[in-house]
Amino acid sequence: MSASATREPADVIAAGRAALGIELGSTRIKACLVDADNPARVLATGSHEWENQLVDGLWTYSLEAVHEGLAAAYSALLAETRTRFGVAPTALAGVGVSAMMHGYLAFDADGALLTPFRTWRNTNTGPAAAELSALFGTNIPLRWSIAHLHQAVTNAEAHVPHIAHVTTLAGYVHEQLTGERMLGVGDASGMFPVSRDSAGRPQYDPELMARYDALLAERYPAARAALPGLGEVLPSIRVAGETAGHLIEAGARLLDPAGTLAAGAPAAPPEGDAGTGMVATNAVAPRTGNVSVGTSIFAMVVLDRPLASQHAELDLVTTPAGDPVAMVHCNNGTSELNAWVGTYRRFAELAGTPIDADAAYALLFAEALEGAADADGVLAYNQLSGEPVAHLDAGRPAVVRTPDSRLTLANVMRAQVYGVFATLAIGMRALHSENVAIDALYAHGGMFRTPGVAQRFLAAALDAPVGVAASAAEGGAWGIAVLAAFTAQRAADAHTDANAATLDLGAYLGAYLDSAVFAGADTHLTAPLADDVAGFSAYLDRYEPGLAIERTAAEVI
Repeated sequence: MSASATREPADVIAAGRAALGIELGSTRIKACLVDADNPARVLATGSHEWENQLVDGLWTYSLEAVHEGLAAAYSALLAETRTRFGVAPTALAGVGVSAMMHGYLAFDADGALLTPFRTWRNTNTGPAAAELSALFGTNIPLRWSIAHLHQAVTNAEAHVPHIAHVTTLAGYVHEQLTGERMLGVGDASGMFPVSRDSAGRPQYDPELMARYDALLAERYPAARAALPGLGEVLPSIRVAGETAGHLIEAGARLLDPAGTLAAGAPAAPPEGDAGTGMVATNAVAPRTGNVSVGTSIFAMVVLDRPLASQHAELDLVTTPAGDPVAMVHCNNGTSELNAWVGTYRRFAELAGTPIDADAAYALLFAEALEGAADADGVLAYNQLSGEPVAHLDAGRPAVVRTPDSRLTLANVMRAQVYGVFATLAIGMRALHSENVAIDALYAHGGMFRTPGVAQRFLAAALDAPVGVAASAAEGGAWGIAVLAAFTAQRAADAHTDANAATLDLGAYLGAYLDSAVFAGADTHLTAPLADDVAGFSAYLDRYEPGLAIERTAAEVI
């Protein structure tokens, strides 16, 4: 840590030594400002709520909402810096953007959007994903960009002949801020499978790209004739620590229409929320992993060896440094739990004792600890949308129970929390079948602001130690701010280090996190309790056959 890391926040901001991270999540766009010389220190945050829309049967967000949300989140951050420190940033040490992974944004040669943004939440790509998984010999999930592209090809959609390039939401925002069309390797690995070239640098797998081009030539010749090769359609790849362009004037005005913020800050490679979650939990080393809990829920485990078999439940992606990761992604996370908590808050308000959200979660989670270890026959299904891990094409949230169960608040709340983790636990069985070693998992997301409860139940669900750092609730916006600070450091080193261009930047990420970010961090590790493990296992034994209720409900309701 440099001597400047001890400066007052106002001095850090005024000197242009703050790094900005922005993450576009499913329900909030969040901005996070950190001290670039001490990224563990959060200076200010700002956020803007938004919601996806169902348009013509597909989940989307408009680009207008993206632009408005970026400015609103940054404006909220500025209001906080002015209120707390009496100063607003005029220059930044670094900037980075992250967003929900995968999905599909297709543009023509003039940069016009050809079809509304298709998010990770859409499950219409089943035929394409199945065909590509067989062609490539590796699992291609429904939400991956290549699955969306190929589904559009197989459907002969009118926009396909006009495609010049496709990207993710993070890639789109990064291009708006910097003018550069590129992705961090973690996000890129959710577009198309990646491998390494002879120099060890991550790349889209050339053999699989050739197979795809051959498939188009054989079965979809019109698309093959109209489309550029995949190498031209997909964004270029960058690794954590590399400079991925600089904030341009138009990008600065997008964030700050008032004109206070200057252009010029080096930009980190844009990443997906999975990669920034790994950074936010210091889970980038082999045999570690993280669990991100929000609108969706997913686990990332860094592999120390290749998997022996292909598994439909596992996505093979990478860390922001390009190291191999097995990912279990579930479309449905805490949304249904949040709705139940909102219902209880409304009852409290009607009873004349209104309660804020954090206090409500604390009380209800504490009550969950009083429930039976197996929730005593109460089951909670949180599927608002389709869930590939559970083989559900559509979701219908439900609470069901056996006639002899005890319907108590404690059992209902334990079932609700278990329900958030149930499909993740089903997916993680594939890793267990491969005997993948996991020394610890680190969790993050707002669910963990209430200490002890969700962490304990997650440890039981996965039968592995779970850690939660004090920074866990900051999540991916802080993670991308840390990556922006890392990029700023590497950019500064390049001016003084003659060998900087030849360094393996990915090798530095873990050491940087250990020394500059998490040294002395307060991370509490919880081992699974035997009674909880047995109770969750019994819950899951009832939950899995009960998924038939979801399938029937989707047909009749």
